[in-house]
Amino acid sequence: MKRYQTFAIIIYVTETEQQAVLRMFDWAELRIDGDDQAYKEAFIEKGGRRLRVICARQDEMGMTASAALTAKMIYLFTPEYVIMPGIAAGTGSFAETEYQEFGDVLLADSVWNFSNGKYVSPHKAEIVFGEVGFTPRPTTVKITGDHMKAIVDYIKSDSNEFHVHYGPLASGTAVVANKLILQKQVMTCFEETEGVEMEGYGVAYAAAHALEPRPHAIIAKSVCDFADERKNDVYQKFAAYTSCGFVKDLLEKVLAYTGE
Repeated sequence: MKRYQTFAIIIYVTETEQQAVLRMFDWAELRIDGDDQAYKEAFIEKGGRRLRVICARQDEMGMTASAALTAKMIYLFTPEYVIMPGIAAGTGSFAETEYQEFGDVLLADSVWNFSNGKYVSPHKAEIVFGEVGFTPRPTTVKITGDHMKAIVDYIKSDSNEFHVHYGPLASGTAVVANKLILQKQVMTCFEETEGVEMEGYGVAYAAAHALEPRPHAIIAKSVCDFADERKNDVYQKFAAYTSCGFVKDLLEKVLAYTGE
């Protein structure tokens, strides 16, 4: 069986996320013949091992681009871990007390696509927006494995410096800045959903359907807004920073020792 050739690949989307990712390690440019994609690589020295990490930025937002880039990087680099840090909208405002804060990390135990469904007449729909009805048909990718058990143990330990919420993340095809959309289309399907974003499902799907040795997916994004009318860019840099800080800790303090 083919063995893992790369420790981890990191995929991100926005310029703000890129700035945070590039602060994680001392990256060097990497080019692949016949591929226009720009890659960067770095190395982590742990326990006498030199672990290769490669990152790349999607050329556009959304699940299609994330799935395509993830699949290509899995084929090229055979990574053990496929990781997506970045920014997301939190859903904590739907609790009786807002239990999420800006910069809190949302670690996915599953990622589901809340855009899947059928637009119908209002009287035939489970979800109604004025004269438009929507019948959801959500699809889910679960993220399980020994690596997640090790990560959950770590986030519960005193060594973890980040506030982490562990649960489902929802991916959609458009940015959500309307509390009604979040309430009707997201929270009514999976009320334990911790956050909303646009790419994680594509990453997790590509990893779950890759050839052996199949990589382990990790989606860990941080809260920058709450997907409502108050949405703005003020906390995006902070959220990207905490997300990448948490991922860096996982790579160096947890994953580098998992499976030894």
